[in-house]
Amino acid sequence: MSTDSTAEAPTWDHPRGPAAARILVDLGIEHGLTAAECLSGTGLHPADLERPDTFVEGGQELAIARNLLSRIGDRPGLGVTAGMRYTVGTLGVWGYAMLSSASVREAIRLGVRYAELSFAFIRPVLEPSGRDLAVIFDDTDIPSDVRGFFVERELAKIAVLTPLAIGAHRGLRVEAAFTGARATALRAQLPGIDLHTGTERHRIIFAAGLLEQPLPQADSTTALLLEEQCTRMLEARRSRRGISARVRALILTDIDQAPSAADIAARLHLDERTLRRHLHAEDTSFRELVDEVRATLAADLLTLDRLTLTEIARRLGYHDAAGFSRAHRRWTGRAPRAL
Repeated sequence: MSTDSTAEAPTWDHPRGPAAARILVDLGIEHGLTAAECLSGTGLHPADLERPDTFVEGGQELAIARNLLSRIGDRPGLGVTAGMRYTVGTLGVWGYAMLSSASVREAIRLGVRYAELSFAFIRPVLEPSGRDLAVIFDDTDIPSDVRGFFVERELAKIAVLTPLAIGAHRGLRVEAAFTGARATALRAQLPGIDLHTGTERHRIIFAAGLLEQPLPQADSTTALLLEEQCTRMLEARRSRRGISARVRALILTDIDQAPSAADIAARLHLDERTLRRHLHAEDTSFRELVDEVRATLAADLLTLDRLTLTEIARRLGYHDAAGFSRAHRRWTGRAPRAL
């Protein structure tokens, strides 16, 4: 097992702005959930999603999606609905930089290069397809219970926004590996899109004749300035994240399974001793990070009247309510029932 200090995390494990999380919460509210139920177990509050300076970890957004699907069901087409709510403004500087690019090819190149500035859970991969150019939607890093939802969302988002950016649908083909109900939902909600389902992979293909087409809002000076801003934003986001931030995000993702240090080290392609050494260098420990995540989530879950202590304990990875109660006293000096 590698002991390289450059630990690998899931490709979606990067901080993002609050817009995507806000869309998910709004979607949940429309289906009868409260904002607190949507954000349960994330450590986020509704007011956080209204602040443009809020950073949402990938694991937190994933937890919101899990809350939606666990309460209203993994309905085919729900991810499409979420994806259709994105606007260029939602995508921020990343979106405007692509719009200012000289050509469709340049916009694709920039979008893939700075994909960490997007809300995507898929990993975009460029691949020539004859004279055409394909963007593969690699979904292998997405947990299986939310994979269909997030792939639906990304396909719908790109299928809806790309024609707006390039001014036409012609020359754009969307391929989805979905069959059955998900394929039917995609076709129903994306009329006018050249959509093929039941394919080998999820991908979007840009015809050769479209690639050199200039964009309606192309401006070389603006494009250069925005790409420089994308570079600075990407560097700033990466610099604020050490191993502890990655570990925290992974713990949050699987907290109900009570992941061990060995489990998390394996997901980061590190051995356990190397992981502990990195955390020590950042003045923390695996135990402290687990306690931090559990304490934050407990504070949220204890506000939901419908949850018993046993249910909260299970969600936080404890075998029983007694174990959770002892831990809560250690964190706060008070029994959870006192709250």
